[in-house]
Amino acid sequence: MNLLRLLFTIGIVSILFSCKEPLPRPVVRIVPLPSEVTDQEGLFTLTSSTKIGISAESEQMRQIASFLTVHTEKYYGFINSVVISEKGDNGSVFIKLDENLKLGKEDYHLSVSSDGILIEAATPNGLFYGIQTLIQLMPSTPKQAAEIILPGVEIKDSPRFSWRGIQMDVSRHFMPKEFILKYLDYMAMHKLNIFNWHLTDDQGWRIEIKKYPRLTEVGSVRKTTMIGHINNPTGIDTIPSGGYYSQNDIREIVTYASQRYITIVPGIEMPGHALSALAAYPELGCTGVPYEVATRWGSFNDVYCPGKEGTYTFINDVIAEMTTLFPGKYIHIGGTDCSEVRWEKCTQCQLKMKTDSMGTVHDLHTYFVRRIGKTLDSLGREMIGWDEIVKDTSITKAVVMSWRGQTGGIAAIKRKLQTVMSPVKFCNLDQYQTNPRGEPLAVGGLLTLEQVYNFEPVPEDLSKQEIRYILGAQANVWTQYMKTPEYVEYMTFPRAAALSEVLWSTKASRNYPWFKKRMLEQIKRYDAEGIRYCKTEFKAATN
Repeated sequence: MNLLRLLFTIGIVSILFSCKEPLPRPVVRIVPLPSEVTDQEGLFTLTSSTKIGISAESEQMRQIASFLTVHTEKYYGFINSVVISEKGDNGSVFIKLDENLKLGKEDYHLSVSSDGILIEAATPNGLFYGIQTLIQLMPSTPKQAAEIILPGVEIKDSPRFSWRGIQMDVSRHFMPKEFILKYLDYMAMHKLNIFNWHLTDDQGWRIEIKKYPRLTEVGSVRKTTMIGHINNPTGIDTIPSGGYYSQNDIREIVTYASQRYITIVPGIEMPGHALSALAAYPELGCTGVPYEVATRWGSFNDVYCPGKEGTYTFINDVIAEMTTLFPGKYIHIGGTDCSEVRWEKCTQCQLKMKTDSMGTVHDLHTYFVRRIGKTLDSLGREMIGWDEIVKDTSITKAVVMSWRGQTGGIAAIKRKLQTVMSPVKFCNLDQYQTNPRGEPLAVGGLLTLEQVYNFEPVPEDLSKQEIRYILGAQANVWTQYMKTPEYVEYMTFPRAAALSEVLWSTKASRNYPWFKKRMLEQIKRYDAEGIRYCKTEFKAATN
């Protein structure tokens, strides 16, 4: 008998040693990849009787817990109760807020073992991101079940950058409120935390301003829209295009975003890209003649008149109302693509130049931007502008968004200005993401999923001290050719997932083949949520 036992043991050991790979364990397929993932023995079984414990009674803590309970009910049919607890009970999910933890604002720790699940953080932001990660540990396909099994794992996580943004242009094509809310949910899935909302441009004014009702009565509607590409127009759509967000809409969206720890940064273009405002209030332009909301894409010579005091009164009033709607500290003023043609012949502009000893009309641009910056500062807000504003060397307080490559951002950093990297080459999601043949119309260019993933926001040759001025990066969704929410989703995903990993995960962990494998689970979630995404990179896996 002892001999038989010995032979059996030798046989098992020889089999184990002959295996080329270790015995299979659940693989954590999370996007963006956490900072530190450690496999743990044991599995946790989650059922409808599993309690969700929160460490303190507050509306905010219950809101965080609800993201988990809503998910488990929607995906698996579980109805989990939320209870107050000083410490997690055996077999529970415990969400612990502990301000004494030495963790950053968005950091969290997550532990899954056979005894239970613990998510802890020093702030509610961190707890929210811990919940998002826990959701990704669960099965990615909805299925009514008596239980689900989660792998034993310990995760210690923190983001690489504080600014993880996406900009959406709703001026060229208005996007309904319901879609904006869904889009914020999609951002939260990817731990993106800045929604730069481009609300005005030549082709439409999208925000209600009580003091200036004609902005939405007139400026929100264009009579026609060009058909085809700007370089090859094929006709005119004669159906008026319009829409705007009421102030109640905006309050609802801002609240919804804040519950998902997303800051909304509103964008109001100036001094260029202003035809929608000039159509409503012609006196704001240099000529004062009737203007129309732009019906084609591109830039135009008619812009705000920097020589008139009325222009600044108008903009100050608009910004003052905006500060009652958007609690965040930033307002994006654009500052790009501003024609100076009208300023050359405008008597008010020439008088302003003479009075303030300006040498060229370009000095009017810097004067304008500087003055708006002071207005924002007086209202407790901070200016963001595209990298054209860095030409004004007198600006000492602003965030520069570097879109023409990274040169403008580097120049801003050298002047100790905070910077968001957003170069067209890697961040403009209106470019084709695959072979244009068979694809919906886009602005041109090619920006693949892999190219976005390989984007590095930190330029070489910056010192450690200089790198600290880089807040992060932002993708931009310009909607000239995106008429519908479906097309916006298609152009955003999965490229937004690649950017999320660039901005959240460590640079050393970047690995595109491994990212694509993890994305196979993420696109199942896209399917479950009804996200219309580009499947080019995953056709073999989804067919």
